[in-house]
Amino acid sequence: MMRQYELVERVKAYNPGADEALLNRAYVYAMRAHGTQKRASGDPFFAHPLEVAAILTDLRLDDATIVAAVLHDTVEDTAATLDEINRVFTPEIGKLVDGLTKIKRLDLVSKRAAQGENFRKLLLAIAADVRVLLVKLADRLHNMRTLQHMPAEKRARIAQETLDIYAPLASRMGMQELREELEDLSFVNLKPDVYATIAKRLADLSAKSERLVESIERDLMAKLANAGITATVKGRQKRPYSIWSKMERKSVAFEQLSDIFGFRVIVDKVDTCYRALGVVHTTWPMVPGRYKDYISTPKQNDYRSIHTTVIGPKSQRVELQIRTTEMDEIGEYGIAAHALYKDGAPHLATESGAYQWLRRTIELLAEGDSPEEFLEHTKLELFQDQVFCFTPKGRLIALPRGATPIDFAYAVHTDVGNTAVGAKINGRIAPLLTELQNGDEVEIARADGQIPPAAWESLVVTGKARAAIRRATRSAVRRQYAGLGRQILDRAFERAGKNFSDEKLRGALPRLARQSTEDVFAAVGRGEMFSGDVVKAVYPDYKDERRGAAASQAGPGQPRPHVNGAGRLSLDKDQTVRLTWPGKGPGKDGAAKGGPEEGAIPIRGLDRDLLVRFAPDGGAVPGDRIVGILTPGEGVTIYPIQSPALAAFDNEPDRWLDVRWDVDGASNQRFPARLALQSINEPGSFAQIAQVIADHDGNIDNISMKRRTQDFTDVTIDLAVWDLKHLNAIVSELRAKRVVSRVDRVNG
Repeated sequence: MMRQYELVERVKAYNPGADEALLNRAYVYAMRAHGTQKRASGDPFFAHPLEVAAILTDLRLDDATIVAAVLHDTVEDTAATLDEINRVFTPEIGKLVDGLTKIKRLDLVSKRAAQGENFRKLLLAIAADVRVLLVKLADRLHNMRTLQHMPAEKRARIAQETLDIYAPLASRMGMQELREELEDLSFVNLKPDVYATIAKRLADLSAKSERLVESIERDLMAKLANAGITATVKGRQKRPYSIWSKMERKSVAFEQLSDIFGFRVIVDKVDTCYRALGVVHTTWPMVPGRYKDYISTPKQNDYRSIHTTVIGPKSQRVELQIRTTEMDEIGEYGIAAHALYKDGAPHLATESGAYQWLRRTIELLAEGDSPEEFLEHTKLELFQDQVFCFTPKGRLIALPRGATPIDFAYAVHTDVGNTAVGAKINGRIAPLLTELQNGDEVEIARADGQIPPAAWESLVVTGKARAAIRRATRSAVRRQYAGLGRQILDRAFERAGKNFSDEKLRGALPRLARQSTEDVFAAVGRGEMFSGDVVKAVYPDYKDERRGAAASQAGPGQPRPHVNGAGRLSLDKDQTVRLTWPGKGPGKDGAAKGGPEEGAIPIRGLDRDLLVRFAPDGGAVPGDRIVGILTPGEGVTIYPIQSPALAAFDNEPDRWLDVRWDVDGASNQRFPARLALQSINEPGSFAQIAQVIADHDGNIDNISMKRRTQDFTDVTIDLAVWDLKHLNAIVSELRAKRVVSRVDRVNG
């Protein structure tokens, strides 16, 4: 266990002006607070916060952070209180300890919704002061180093949490050395056999290649020295987890990996990096596609370096990273390398790219997504590598690898993404789903009033784009439900002979248990609230006169017929007759004479993104007489009047809606229909059936076939046709074919 004087010496080694008294006070306070507490290993508990503090001294962090590390378990695990920490030390230290205490209470491997909510809390705790995250990462690292003393189930849970959350967070903070150790410690606990195999292979390879690595280092140093460049060259072997993940990602064997060893070239200045690159590329041939310049376009976590791969000595592939000393420190320690000491006031630079990413991620918390969606989006951001693209004005946009122009549009601004209709990549028109490459210049074409298709959500790769598309889709669907609900209520109040206005509806909101008229419209449109209930809420003394009249016509003990609007008479649940009132017979395409004045809701061309849909197993086409059924949570389902499925709704009159076709004859909208055929089993019979449909410009959406007997086959065809006339022409032609013994239209 580290001694008191050792802690002070470690801090003063990089910060001679450290507050020695503060460090000593923290050491003594924590030691007394933890007392005789033991860890699972049997070691004194106090040894753990000291080891966490030691890890942070390697990162050269300020006094407050080191003291917070020493105290970080006191409030949670001892009798110490936060008020006491604030009084004995400083409010700044108290705030850090408080953030760490809140994080410790989180369970990040619980079920998905709770995990998402806890991940929100984690990021909120570290948002105000990123030093909280640095202490937590050091705390997790020491826990992982001693994980072998835990039960197997708990080891696996903690290791998975580390791999899912903390290692990616360390990476996003630019702390690559810490990330790699966390990954390897997780790997050895989750897949011990695989880890042991790869570690042994790496050890054997290292023993065989020791001279080769030394030779490459000497050759590189000599070539650079001949060009007048002073550089340090260090060769290093990749870690087991990095090797395994690459094998999994690329589906290759260990023997097929050609870049197990990497070399780092460290020089004094930025321009020397490019001079060194010139020496390397003029000495050995470069491997195409393996050059990346993260100096001119740094990663979001501030990582800067030149990456290249060459065919080096003895035809070996050599992976090189060329960087300055400062870049090397940032590459290893990330945001911790931004610790500045000015006028005796150490602090972390908040202008770093890693910190800015953290702040942008926190902004997603305000977007209103569910906890599990937030976790999904943030994990996407954590795990993705990057590509760098430009707007036409030269603005640099960093995106995850695999991003499309849709992701690019949302990265520029949410409104740009929502109204995107096309893209140009490097001046040429390209599909919106094109995968972007480093250096692409992307121009987004926009259209006012455009709504992003719901399908985009599964095609984008950035959390911001997914969240924005989901919100826009929900908003659009809600507007559609509200629009449908307003139409339904307009007609309901008209049938009741009552005046309807938003002002009157607002007065009834308490009785309807809704906060706004928009909520009422949407609920009616979704089928969650019936129009009759709204009429009664606005006019409490209203009674449905149609029901009363129907009831009065029935004698005692006789069935009480129920008249519903223009054309439905229900005597009982087993007997339903469709009728037409005098002067209100069906007009063209099944619409009532008098058209829209009769109160029927117009039905236009539909698609899958709309809240009005056709009945399954048959659909409906213009020319059919139709009826709408309000389905809770789905909107309106359109049935042809002859559909036997309508019998299921006989006892639910509030769900029936009068609807009519309102289709533009010049439109290209097709409608679903289903045909059931019996065909003769002979070569070419189906080809003849398909040819008839093709000749009549029908579109086959789906086909199923079942052998009935040796001579006949049952064929079910889902078609898309213009209208009833078009469908009847196809049916007539099919019936005329010798290979078709029977054809009928199916109405579900």
